[in-house]
Amino acid sequence: MEFFDVLLLSRLQFALTTFVHFVFVPLTLGLSLLVAWMEFRFVRSGEEIYRRMAKFWGKLFLINFAVGVVTGIALEFQFGTNWSRYSAYVGDIFGSLLAIEATLAFFLESTFLGVWIFGWQRLSPRLHNACIWLVALAANLSAFWIIMANGWMQNPVGYLLADGRAELASFWALVVNDYAWQQFFHVLSASYVLSGLFVLGVSAYHLARRREVEFFQRSFRIAAPFTLLFAMVLLVQGHWHGSTVAAHQPEKLAAMESHWETTNRAPQYLLVVPDPANERNRLEWLPITGGLSWLAYHDTDAEVRGLRDFAPQDRPPVWPTFLSFRVMVLLGLVFLGAAVWAWRHRREPLAAPRLLAVMPWLIPLPFIAVQLGWLVAELGRQPWIVHGVMRTADAVSPGVTAAQVAGSLAGFMAVYTLLVGLWVFLLLRHGRLGPEPEQSAA
Repeated sequence: MEFFDVLLLSRLQFALTTFVHFVFVPLTLGLSLLVAWMEFRFVRSGEEIYRRMAKFWGKLFLINFAVGVVTGIALEFQFGTNWSRYSAYVGDIFGSLLAIEATLAFFLESTFLGVWIFGWQRLSPRLHNACIWLVALAANLSAFWIIMANGWMQNPVGYLLADGRAELASFWALVVNDYAWQQFFHVLSASYVLSGLFVLGVSAYHLARRREVEFFQRSFRIAAPFTLLFAMVLLVQGHWHGSTVAAHQPEKLAAMESHWETTNRAPQYLLVVPDPANERNRLEWLPITGGLSWLAYHDTDAEVRGLRDFAPQDRPPVWPTFLSFRVMVLLGLVFLGAAVWAWRHRREPLAAPRLLAVMPWLIPLPFIAVQLGWLVAELGRQPWIVHGVMRTADAVSPGVTAAQVAGSLAGFMAVYTLLVGLWVFLLLRHGRLGPEPEQSAA
């Protein structure tokens, strides 16, 4: 197979557009809640500083939302251009979930966001605050339907095969899919941690320079417990999500852990160096007997299937899945430590200059961790586009040439590079400027 074939190029294009779009999604999910809470504090207390906070953090939210919408437009078109066989085979199921997301959640979100932007002087404080709460609800609802669709690809349920395609048999089965729910809570927890660290980092940047001290101390005080709560939830829920992966995709779990032999009381190694070419590990250091069995099945005596149980063509790529998982977990522990540190100094952050110096540098790390999580989810499902139902190689569009996909891929790379650059520039510019002066807040 040539390196630059249609399948590989189509996968690269979809990976590029999805990963770039999901740079913006988690910040939208979490920051909308924080802005809604800040404005609620204004409505409840009448203190002008909370109104200024809602406007400042709301401006950063709007920048993120606007660029995110633009990057998301291209995603669904690719199901028709690059993955038409997939669309024809499972469109009856997948399309219904995407349709609900677009017609219900996204339109609700965008409509009330417009009302919130232009309604500061036209609505009562309570109604205006209700708009941003509805935006936050709709944003998270939008994520729900998208992840239900992806969760079905990970664990297909509620369908039957008829006339050469998969057809929806039970919509309820799609909605209660346990794999999708675990994935949803994992994404939400990660998004809230990312958003909390974003607010902490920007606040720390200004506090270290003694700018708008009262304003950013209160922002820091709001974000610190929010971040700590969801950093703990993320750790616990991530463990339960791993158990779901073990139940439905044992080959993905085996690749995540570079586990080759089917074993009872499978050990968890603190340091592993995979050797996929020889179907073994080059190094296994400091085993914890039964540790992997317990992590996967909550039973130290449980059997954990190894990669050798699966045909080579059915195994996920080991190295990228293994490394992505390991780095993601390590970063999750870093976030928990940072959240504890911030929470301990939430009342007097100025008394912790090292904390203020470190927090801004942490801002990029949760974005990286989220992308690594998606790498684990999507690469770990390969070679299936719908696990156990349809292979990725069978889903690509017929009649499309490598040159056509390469051309569109190059175009996407150019446009998305400009959009991400614009996003970084605008966030840095407005984040460094800080809030409007108090006399101009109205």
